[in-house]
Amino acid sequence: MPPRGRPPQPSRARSRTAAHPSPSVPAPDSVDQRKLFRVAGLAAVSALFAHEPERVERLFFDERLKPAVGAYCKAMAAARKPYRMVEADELAKVAGTVLHGGVVALMAPRTLPLFDTEAARRAAEPLLILDGVGNPHNLGAILRTAAFFGLPRVLVSDHPGQALPSEAAYRVAEGGFEWVTLERAPALPAVLKRLRASHRVFGTALDQTRPTVDAGALTGWRGKQSVKPPAVVLGNEEDGIPPATLAACEAVLTIPGSGRVQSLNVAATAAILIHALAAG
Repeated sequence: MPPRGRPPQPSRARSRTAAHPSPSVPAPDSVDQRKLFRVAGLAAVSALFAHEPERVERLFFDERLKPAVGAYCKAMAAARKPYRMVEADELAKVAGTVLHGGVVALMAPRTLPLFDTEAARRAAEPLLILDGVGNPHNLGAILRTAAFFGLPRVLVSDHPGQALPSEAAYRVAEGGFEWVTLERAPALPAVLKRLRASHRVFGTALDQTRPTVDAGALTGWRGKQSVKPPAVVLGNEEDGIPPATLAACEAVLTIPGSGRVQSLNVAATAAILIHALAAG
């Protein structure tokens, strides 16, 4: 790659290169050493350029995506950062997968901000909280759904099995990470107890020992000062919500079904709940 601060120079040797190609494509190992985060797919890359173009350090794409990424190439050139059109096999090496959608942006990883219960009280927004959702594809699907329905914020706990932003999650989210604020909520049971001052806190579980409500309990709060906005906790795909977390919830929420199967995939459950949360 050319040195930072100098745009790559045009090459007449290859007619298939972009207007400002870099002289070489970094191997996946060098990408890891620089600790850059690979964001693949046009939707995700477009959302990244729309919200935080300054985070993009390198851009790679194949010939079929050249018209779609022209504005991004101009932005990279203006920032004196390298970009290049490459062959499919080279792009797969950069992306670390053939499921790259024709374009890959490399960016510095984000750090997740800490959740502030006082700020949440002032905002009076609904919340979705993930406590041990371990599959990065589920995390990505949940963020995509949250962005689709306009849910502004999702929290993740410090559960050891909780998936965090990853390249796989970004790929599935299709740009959702750029539209939804993702925050950390360590020591979640204690956080939920404080949150109950400003929110109605529900835990999703199959618990026959406690009164249950359905997704209808998540609506009807908008515009009513006497009704708190809801916060809903989703647990691990296999083990559900940890007992301490469930005990900190005010009520148990279930989604009634036909009974033919016991439960939904956590991403499908989240989609139903997010729709209700966003509708208010």
